[in-house]
Amino acid sequence: MPCTPGSVIRSVLSLALGAALLGCGSGLADATAGQLPDPVVSTTAVAGDQVAVLAGGCFWGIEAVFEHIKGVKHVSSGYAGGSAATANYSLVGSGATRHAEAVKVVYDPSQVSYGQLLKVFFSVAHDPTQLNRQGPDRGPQYRSEIFASDVEQARVAKAYIARLAASKAFSKPIVTEVTPLQKFYVAEDYHQDYARLHPNEPYIVYHDAPKVKALARQFPALYRVQ
Repeated sequence: MPCTPGSVIRSVLSLALGAALLGCGSGLADATAGQLPDPVVSTTAVAGDQVAVLAGGCFWGIEAVFEHIKGVKHVSSGYAGGSAATANYSLVGSGATRHAEAVKVVYDPSQVSYGQLLKVFFSVAHDPTQLNRQGPDRGPQYRSEIFASDVEQARVAKAYIARLAASKAFSKPIVTEVTPLQKFYVAEDYHQDYARLHPNEPYIVYHDAPKVKALARQFPALYRVQ
């Protein structure tokens, strides 16, 4: 079921799942808090704002997490991995367009590194061991994927996934894919800043607010009040 604004069905589903989420399914990673290995450091110097494109379930929650990170200037919800012709919510929600719901993170590398963003991504933004799903959301559009903007981003991402696997930080295999970014398509206006604008919606309360709280708890030096 896609994340649909104002959906009565989603609200009822979220309420029904509330108790279950205390044990599993919220989309939070199952790694022990604060025990992921340090991020891989890039060997390439960069100047000016940089872009990271990440997918890990419904883009509302991923967007909410990265909007609270110091050094991040802007986050957009959108689609990556498919074509322009099918980059709209009604089609992406079918799971047949090859898109993933993703976020585009514009950040200042002098304040936060790409590696640090990836550590947050794997720690609190989503569960990288869930294949083609996150929490209650099912389908390839909710897959875990890193869309690398260049060769160095791809190297850092793949090296960090290898480091995570070697550390056995997760109880299950990591399924996150790393692919070259072809194009990012900004989603419809009503998806932008959704968690911030609808903080009391049951889906946000149960699935996304815990991620932001986990960010504040696990990464106090990076966390900022929005």
